[in-house]
Amino acid sequence: MKITVMAMSIDCELCIIRSFQQSDERTIAQHANNKEIWLNLRDHFPHPYTQADAQQWLESIVGAIPEITFAISVDGKAVGAIGLVLQEDIERCSAEVGYWLGQAYWGRGILTAALKTFTRYAADEFKLTRLYAVPFLRNTASMKVLEKAGYQREGIMRRSAIKDGQVIDQALYAYIPAY
Repeated sequence: MKITVMAMSIDCELCIIRSFQQSDERTIAQHANNKEIWLNLRDHFPHPYTQADAQQWLESIVGAIPEITFAISVDGKAVGAIGLVLQEDIERCSAEVGYWLGQAYWGRGILTAALKTFTRYAADEFKLTRLYAVPFLRNTASMKVLEKAGYQREGIMRRSAIKDGQVIDQALYAYIPAY
């Protein structure tokens, strides 16, 4: 039995959210190798970010079922990523959303457009009743993106993370689809 996986592509006007391809390796490595991006992501996102890191990561996600990690593409180039961590057991109707965008593309509304569109897609595709994000409290730009995309701040998780050797606070944002 052969399973055919269709590539996903959604036009967000300012960008396209699409399935990753192995050919995205160079641009992902180029944009991900940035300490400013690393400072706002989980530690499993390496810094420095090498071509080998991009290759290994793409091998782990391209063709995955279910497909939960996508490229943010501008002018045909993967310049960031957006995806989900689907929850399990009693939280199986929830997913954490995460994203990053190459610094050269910050401040253009690209991430807001991508998150708005991706949130609707993910809620429908995975029948989610809740999507949430936990940006570091110091990451005001990400919190603004979440708010513009319809997420509401539910609280502050004090001293809940360690990044770059510092204990820091995280905010909890959630989007509840209107079904």
